[in-house]
Amino acid sequence: MTGLTMSTERERPFDPPDTYARLRERGTVHRMRFADGHEGWLVTGHAAARAVLADPRFSNRPELAHPPLAARAGLTEEIRSQEFKLPPGFFLRTDAPEHTRYRRLLTGQFTVRRMKGLEARILEITEARLDAMEAAERPVDLVDAFALPIPSLVICELLGVPYEERAAFQDDTKVMLSLEAKADEALAAIGHVFAYLNGLIPRKREHPGDDLLSGLIEGGELSDDELAGVAFLLLVAGHETTANMLGLGTYALLADPVQLAALRDDPSLIDNAVEELLRYLSIVHVGPVRAALEDVEVDGHLIRKGESVALHLPVINRDPAKFPGGDALDLTRSATGHLAFGHGIHQCLGQQLARSEMRIAFAALLRRFPGLRLAVPADEVPLRTDMGVYGVHRLPVTW
Repeated sequence: MTGLTMSTERERPFDPPDTYARLRERGTVHRMRFADGHEGWLVTGHAAARAVLADPRFSNRPELAHPPLAARAGLTEEIRSQEFKLPPGFFLRTDAPEHTRYRRLLTGQFTVRRMKGLEARILEITEARLDAMEAAERPVDLVDAFALPIPSLVICELLGVPYEERAAFQDDTKVMLSLEAKADEALAAIGHVFAYLNGLIPRKREHPGDDLLSGLIEGGELSDDELAGVAFLLLVAGHETTANMLGLGTYALLADPVQLAALRDDPSLIDNAVEELLRYLSIVHVGPVRAALEDVEVDGHLIRKGESVALHLPVINRDPAKFPGGDALDLTRSATGHLAFGHGIHQCLGQQLARSEMRIAFAALLRRFPGLRLAVPADEVPLRTDMGVYGVHRLPVTW
């Protein structure tokens, strides 16, 4: 089906577009035309997706990939033409052995002790945001009051970035993730964040703290450019993804009285609920994307060397072969094995931190506001179909 192209428009706020769900019923791997005309592949099956993500014959290097979304075509072309290169340290888009080196250094910083130690601080931050919500005039925008500031504060503290300087990266992050931004606007926003981080690193050298960036500096294995690349990746990924899970996850719960009541009645469901929301919502429109380094067969289809493969995670995470009845939200379901955090060597390094933030924040929100409800009709909540990370732009609530 080479006429297949990618869209972010959804018929319902929590479901992937019907086109791709119907496609999965016909098979797990499909021909697809990418935004630049490249004839590549779309994966819609869970087992096939795991196979691609675990196979070193598929590369994550951006200069080899083709854009599945038209809105990303200009930026991808800049990278493919070598006019713009991602800085060293942005290890998300690298392969082994380069990726292995960065991953090893970061794993040493994401220790169990540090992550567990952050939980008390996450709860403090959450309760402070809920205090402010309670004192505010209603209705309250849950995104602005709760979903965004909690992960932003946490990642700032983890990295050692002063929270009062968050405007230096939050506004530019919005531009970077906007599917409506032009390539030069996105590149300028990336440049602004790196300029900020390049100014922060000398300050951290002079005044180190008990934070991840100071630990990496003390380790002495990374150059300043590499430190900026690592910090850029963690800073952007560490607040945007969790913030949108908190916003969209709350919307999904408020829109489903049965599931909301189940969680309120049995708070011990919270761990299960977090995994199920991660699976059910899968807050990327399409991706990740890989490029074949050689001919590879996936579920009976021959992927030729140089061809790009896009994974449709929202559809993959509802594959009935893995999750029977997966189109329904069921907080009692065991959602183990979902791919919301990826799989293989690029599986999200901060996934345990994200889980802790969601578990603590959702539980505290429902405990403090037992009457929490939407303050607008459900179909008036503005959705982030125009952004690279899906969610809600605003979520007006009252209680």
